[in-house]
Amino acid sequence: MSEQANKVDGSTTHFGYTTVAEEEKVHKVAEVFHSVAAKYDVMNDLMSAGLHRVWKIFTIAQAGIRPGFKVLDIAGGTGDLAKEFVKKAGKTGEVWHTDINESMLRVGRDRLLNKGLITPTLLCDAEKLPFPDNYFDRVSVAFGLRNMTHKDQALAEMRRVLKPGGKLLVLEFSKVPDVLQKPYDLYSFKVLPWLGQKIANDADSYRYLAESIRMHPDQETLKTMMQEAGLERVEYFNLTAGVAALHTGIKL
Repeated sequence: MSEQANKVDGSTTHFGYTTVAEEEKVHKVAEVFHSVAAKYDVMNDLMSAGLHRVWKIFTIAQAGIRPGFKVLDIAGGTGDLAKEFVKKAGKTGEVWHTDINESMLRVGRDRLLNKGLITPTLLCDAEKLPFPDNYFDRVSVAFGLRNMTHKDQALAEMRRVLKPGGKLLVLEFSKVPDVLQKPYDLYSFKVLPWLGQKIANDADSYRYLAESIRMHPDQETLKTMMQEAGLERVEYFNLTAGVAALHTGIKL
């Protein structure tokens, strides 16, 4: 599914399986994450049986952060990646923890402060990054790209702020093999909303999350989108049979 296919026309897009005006999607996605912010980590553990932590560990390893690196974590949410990046970049490094959703950003900021980690925290839109060209050694986005209205524009912005030789890492839910699709759908559309209702008192938000995963580009399509954004050496790693995938690309 191409980014163009993800738009119905110039002013509408998809919110899960529903067609909405582009400006309406921004507000609807914000409502979802305002609703789930307080229970986000608990629900992530339940939804993935704790596997999201393993996927993030793999992503951190692939990032190869070294002391002094400048790192931008987009859609950083509760701060799982930023926390480790700060440790690895050290006192000479610079790690920006950013998100478009204030509720998620506050949760992440508080978690970082509780760990004794002080790093810049910024409310910002990935499609209009407030950073200069060629600034960061690494840019990451974990489980955030699928919620962005103009994914092609966001990827272009991520490339823009990378230094030559810098790496983009995109960790996102992806497509499982056909043989696993039926049980995965059953879990996603029956079990997941039920868990959302029981744990976060919000079935609808988790139903949207399941739908948003299905509307997200598959592994090969996202690879092509990253290449079209100007990234080189793009590759991906399927995690847990493609339930998630890590895409990486280099700015040359």
